[in-house]
Amino acid sequence: MQRIRTSEVSAHAGRRVRLAGWLHGRRQLGRVSFLLLRDAAGITQVVLGEPTVIEQVAELLPETVLEVEGLIVRADQAPGGFELHEPTVCVLSAPAEAPPIELRRPALKEQLPTILDHAPVALRHPRSQAIFRIAAATLGGFRSALDAQGFIEIQTPKIVGSATEGGSSVFGVDYFGRPAYLAQSPQLYKQIMVGVFERVYETGPVFRAEPHDTARHLSEYVSLDAELGFIEDHFTVMSFARDAVAGMVAGVGANAAEPLELLGAELPEVRGQIPSVDFEEAQRMIERATGERVVGEPDLAPAHERWLGDWARGEHRSDFLFVTGFPMAKRPFYTYPDPERPGFSRSFDLLFRGLELTTGGQRLHRYEDYLAAIAARGERPEPYEGYLQAFRHGMPPHGGFAIGLERFVSRLVGAANIRETTLFPRDRTRLSP
Repeated sequence: MQRIRTSEVSAHAGRRVRLAGWLHGRRQLGRVSFLLLRDAAGITQVVLGEPTVIEQVAELLPETVLEVEGLIVRADQAPGGFELHEPTVCVLSAPAEAPPIELRRPALKEQLPTILDHAPVALRHPRSQAIFRIAAATLGGFRSALDAQGFIEIQTPKIVGSATEGGSSVFGVDYFGRPAYLAQSPQLYKQIMVGVFERVYETGPVFRAEPHDTARHLSEYVSLDAELGFIEDHFTVMSFARDAVAGMVAGVGANAAEPLELLGAELPEVRGQIPSVDFEEAQRMIERATGERVVGEPDLAPAHERWLGDWARGEHRSDFLFVTGFPMAKRPFYTYPDPERPGFSRSFDLLFRGLELTTGGQRLHRYEDYLAAIAARGERPEPYEGYLQAFRHGMPPHGGFAIGLERFVSRLVGAANIRETTLFPRDRTRLSP
């Protein structure tokens, strides 16, 4: 008899089937015992009527791996509306000890550090599974949206010879006796590839050695990057960023409806045009509303992002807001300066429910501009030779953006900490499991 998954039992009513999975829980009701069998697709209730089977199951630890054969019967009170009767139970694998996480509860009751310490077990919980099904659907939606617009998916090195974003926030590695770094982003490579394919994207890990210990920062996270050529300015890039986010939302709606429902999460609406506000005007709005002196600061603080998120919902009924024209002082060296506003850039952030989700903008595209930008940092061009080749031999006006996958998912499901939406988080203190 071929095994079926718990999600398929409704199609086999009245037939004997074989299920396999983990012992999720047990309960006693009068002289009848119930076993909850969990696999990756869901949970099925098994009715234990025979005393020998009841006795057999009573001695088993939670998370025992079982194979169960029985008759599928409709039962409105059972999970999914069906249950398994007349079972035979076979133990495939017995745990060495009881699990440190109580998976039978509707939600995990343990504190986050305990959950993260025991992630291989905690991730089995249906609510944890739901988060990462949503993440997978998000990735699928991002890819579909950009594939439909002629983008090519690329994969670039994660060990690089120079810091992409500058500064000291890089992890150094010994590369056969030579200094190297874990990539802060695929930025330099995806710009090079604009000179090949015009439109490219990449999904993969990036690394930031920033000494943050907050609920919104990680040292390793998944970045959804895109870059495109022959643009007019950063507003062209914003239009593509909007389409990518709309694709992500559509992907979740189409392929993760049940996980969304389980978590009580609400999909945002992505309008045809996301509202936007200039950086300086945003600062003036915040200052007028709060009395806090923020005009002249080079960036938005998290509290200011939250205020702008509330403003966007109240003023535009939008969960998303573009903030444009950030100061050059807080943007990487390859950012295109605004020729009409010295000191400011053709760049943007996209806020999602009051949290920075996306950073992007127009890039420099002329070789001589790169030489000047690198010199202004007090650096020599030689370490960037491979990167600069593309610009020496002609590059179109171009730009791009990057979206943090974990940030999007955490905001979507209402997680209090981004680590809840990361399989095995890496931060200042955590290097395992």
